[in-house]
Amino acid sequence: MSTFDHAGLMQDINSCLAPFRKSQSEAMRGFGQLAQAAMAEGAISAKNKELIALAIGVSQHCSGCIGFHVKALHKLGASRAELEEMLAVAVYMGGGPSLMYSAEALRAWDVVSGAVPA
Repeated sequence: MSTFDHAGLMQDINSCLAPFRKSQSEAMRGFGQLAQAAMAEGAISAKNKELIALAIGVSQHCSGCIGFHVKALHKLGASRAELEEMLAVAVYMGGGPSLMYSAEALRAWDVVSGAVPA
């Protein structure tokens, strides 16, 4: 089972990017606006958009993306069943490497939902 510390990774990412956000404030504001616009409710729900984002994070092998999008999915009320179905599609499309990162996503979900300790 994956024991990856997504909460710690997200904290490290935020800490490391803090000075970058200041030095490149215009670019980071633009990125934030892009993220907000892309993830806003529309024809596709915010929850489904987060499922898509997490699937891309899994298929691109991005542990940071896994942590942030699992947290967002939990906040949006996604179920573990929805997470698992999305991961099945990610594995179908990405093969064995996506299966390995699916373990990370499942562990992150268990931690965020309180099913296992961090």
